[in-house]
Amino acid sequence: MVSKELPFTQEKIKEIISEYPTPFHLYDKEGILDNARKMKEAFSIVNGFREYFAVKALPNPYIMKILKKEGFGADCSSMAELLLAEKTGITGENIMFSSNDTPAEEFVKAKKLGAIINLDDISHIEYLEEVAGLPELVCCRYNPGSLKKGNTIIGNPEEAKYGFTREQLFEGYKIMKEKGVKRFGLHTMVASNELEPEYFVETARILFELVAELSNELDIRFEFVNLGGGIGIPYRPEQEPVPYEKIATGVRDAYDENIRANGLHPLKIYLECGRVITGPYGYLVTTVRHLKQIYKDYVGTDASMANLMRPGMYEAYHHITVLGKENEELTHLYDVTGSLCENNDKFAIDRLLPEVERGDIIVIHDTGAHGHAMGFNYNGKLRSAEILLNEDGSFMQIRRAETIDDYFATLDFKDLNDF
Repeated sequence: MVSKELPFTQEKIKEIISEYPTPFHLYDKEGILDNARKMKEAFSIVNGFREYFAVKALPNPYIMKILKKEGFGADCSSMAELLLAEKTGITGENIMFSSNDTPAEEFVKAKKLGAIINLDDISHIEYLEEVAGLPELVCCRYNPGSLKKGNTIIGNPEEAKYGFTREQLFEGYKIMKEKGVKRFGLHTMVASNELEPEYFVETARILFELVAELSNELDIRFEFVNLGGGIGIPYRPEQEPVPYEKIATGVRDAYDENIRANGLHPLKIYLECGRVITGPYGYLVTTVRHLKQIYKDYVGTDASMANLMRPGMYEAYHHITVLGKENEELTHLYDVTGSLCENNDKFAIDRLLPEVERGDIIVIHDTGAHGHAMGFNYNGKLRSAEILLNEDGSFMQIRRAETIDDYFATLDFKDLNDF
């Protein structure tokens, strides 16, 4: 039987449920820490390595604090994410601010925090100067167009809304140099959930070659290259994790060929991964509420697409374990669903599972990134709690579940009777 390991027992989950009812997202702190340390060790062979955790993947200050203690920065793309970083004690150049269609107040806040501002468009040079003033260090996001193949989630670069063209980069850095910017970075992000290591090595090579050309033509020196994120995770049991060591070795070799060989060393290497850092260490825990048998057999849970959007949005696979039945035969074909008034509110379609009964506890794997973060309130559904499982087996609530009062908090009923 194909399965995936769980870092907890059925007894532990029942203990948690006795205090925090389902559904909830559970995060394995030990797994996150071990993974973060493996990444740091693998990339220690490249110059000036730093990982900026993509806050959008799991915007919780407790998770950010865990990673901050491991030396990770924060990749932010909104005011709320900047404030999360600030409240977590992550400031200055430990923040990479990469946004698009950016409002003035977010540029102002990013500059006030001393964040590295990563511009998405050539017109933002003038806009940033107007609303906040140009900082000493500026980065630009490169869209390689047809030079680099995208993938299914992020799309082909030519059709993506992000970044400068190659020609705009040369013009943009020239403008900024003339305006007194003294420190420069270069960034790209062209994939999401990519499992092929060579993809990231090729991306690094493209950026290193571009750094050499820009440096030579404009007589500027780059301080860092941000290779973006997008390293995928093995959602399916038969898939293997991306080997950090293979990417790091390829990046180091490409660095030697293009940066050292052209006298451009030292150049720091950054990543902004989110999914691969926390994704495999999150679990949506839900209880079977109803069983339905019509043209198909349905398992109805107390979670819904409001708790985990990816299967309904992307038809993405998330593995499912029925607690206490891990060793039973997969004899029944089910659609596993939530209760939204939408037919795509399904965690799995035609999934073979052991026979399921009302009250069974179901664990949906790999929800530690783009799970709770993508939650919503359609149909008046309330977003669930987030629970942290510590190394010693203790647990703590790191975000409470929403209440009906939360849902109605932004509505004003006082004049309703006179309306």
